[in-house]
Amino acid sequence: MTNKILQIFKIPDLRRKIFFVLLGLVAFRILANIPIPGIDSVRLSQLLNSNQILGFLNIFSGGGLSNLSIALLGVGPYITATIIMQLLTMIFPSIKAIYYEEGAAGRVKFNRYSRYLTVPLAALQGYGFLNLLTSQGVLGQLSTGGLLLNVLIVTAGTMVLTWIGELITEQKIGNGVSLIIFAGIVGSLPVAIRNAIVNFNPAQVTSYIAFAVLSVVIIAGVVFMNQGERRVPVSYAKRIRGNRVYGGVASYLPLKINQAGVIPIIFAISIMLFPQFFGQLIAIFSPDLSVSVQNSVNQLLNNQVLYSIIYFALVVMFTYFYTAITFNPKEIAKNLQQSGGFIPGIRPGEPSGEFLSKLTHRITLFGAIFLGLIAILPNITQLLTGVATLTIGGTALLIVVSVALETVKQLDSELTLREYEGLK
Repeated sequence: MTNKILQIFKIPDLRRKIFFVLLGLVAFRILANIPIPGIDSVRLSQLLNSNQILGFLNIFSGGGLSNLSIALLGVGPYITATIIMQLLTMIFPSIKAIYYEEGAAGRVKFNRYSRYLTVPLAALQGYGFLNLLTSQGVLGQLSTGGLLLNVLIVTAGTMVLTWIGELITEQKIGNGVSLIIFAGIVGSLPVAIRNAIVNFNPAQVTSYIAFAVLSVVIIAGVVFMNQGERRVPVSYAKRIRGNRVYGGVASYLPLKINQAGVIPIIFAISIMLFPQFFGQLIAIFSPDLSVSVQNSVNQLLNNQVLYSIIYFALVVMFTYFYTAITFNPKEIAKNLQQSGGFIPGIRPGEPSGEFLSKLTHRITLFGAIFLGLIAILPNITQLLTGVATLTIGGTALLIVVSVALETVKQLDSELTLREYEGLK
């Protein structure tokens, strides 16, 4: 491991990319600590501690919500916009063609449309959330001009974070949005440790031990799930060109148990946050109806059993959904056929595509259920121990481990690529 770290910093291009990523994350942390004016920090802390969903939102905003910063929405609106755009690929053939058939240029166009959609979503979420904070006494009463100014500020904060995330992604060292969430969680870790030490209660030793055991289980489970794969054997037919023989070798096609990584967790929590934001937006037309909707949503989500069932179902669904978006068995079968490859016992072309599709569904089922169980394990532990922080802490740990593994994998790929370039 030490040798790899030294190798990374010996390569100028890779070193430059890492410093660029770190600079982007530092800029994010600065934005997350610039507060908007007029905050009652005590009321804000009480509100976050009493509402689990807002606690999750604070994770995704990188602590921007607990500081009520200009980046209080984090990259949440962009994630929501991406989910909406990917759902639209299943409804509109023209959008599906952009995403699948136009290659890299189509993906660039697709991401641009997602950014356009992020702007109104961030404005609506900002308006609803600021109204919620005002009604809870966290913010003082704002004039119409003051409210619109704050909405503009938090919308701009989200768009700046989205821009930083895309710049980080372009460096090919991890996903920018995931790394921003990762940095927010890690950045709040020292404060969480300090609070745990200051508020240590000997009567809750069992809960602390349960959390430690839970952390080990989550880390082991996420590592196992991310590294697990089904290797499909692939053979290549011999081809004679002149006096040379090509092909005739055997290889394998690795199909990961969980090809979606941590994205289903992020998608699931984003969807669970949406009803509360919807309730806040209704305040524009009917304040009384807004209060009624928000109370119903809070009552629903405070039921840990029902909450866990919904959370589990969403994680499983989004694991399948994201795998279907990113993995195309028919395209892989087509590429294998064009390169002279075939799966032993399966005819090339469409039959190979059907075989890979069925196999992907089977292994994704195992990965999705496993990821769902890991995701709700903290909720189960909370039901047994009665400590609410275990739920949020477990989800944060799950995200941190998954993002760290994906980033390390991309760094390994960059190192391997440069090793091959050095042999030329």
